[in-house]
Amino acid sequence: MPEQDVTVGQLLLVEYQTIKDEQKARIGFRDNLLYVTLAVVAAVIAATAQAKRPSMLLALPPVCVVLGWTYLVNDDKISAIGRYVREDLGPRLAGLARPGGGFEAFGWETGHRGDTRRRSRKAIQLAVDLTAFCAVPLAALVVFWADGDGGRLLVAMSVLEALAVAGLASQIVRYARGA
Repeated sequence: MPEQDVTVGQLLLVEYQTIKDEQKARIGFRDNLLYVTLAVVAAVIAATAQAKRPSMLLALPPVCVVLGWTYLVNDDKISAIGRYVREDLGPRLAGLARPGGGFEAFGWETGHRGDTRRRSRKAIQLAVDLTAFCAVPLAALVVFWADGDGGRLLVAMSVLEALAVAGLASQIVRYARGA
């Protein structure tokens, strides 16, 4: 079988396809985490209402923190892939296509970022993320605290949960500012 030379351009295109496939998979996984969170919240609230035990609401903060952190990490990786394509891979491929310059590879990677509604979409997404992963578990904690029948251990645990939710909220805001 004759040897075939593989060009740098071909390797870069394979790398592009591979990381775009990873990005697509991460987007699907990330987006499904919101649905999973909604389902878990509904299930815990229904079980709590049926059992008439507000202490069951203490299940929401750790679940929301884990799902929220997983969502955030995937969202960060999705952004990192886009940044890599815009700032590294695209320019290298463009340099091969037109060594003198004047060619931009993967224009969509930069073009869609100039949308005039991007800032408002980012702000709305921040509000959705904070609501789903932070406001809902904090509301559950408020209901638990208002019930006043938790005992010292559960109250101490709820305070730790509140701190974890607050930490997640700060990370969500921090990551949103960098995006």
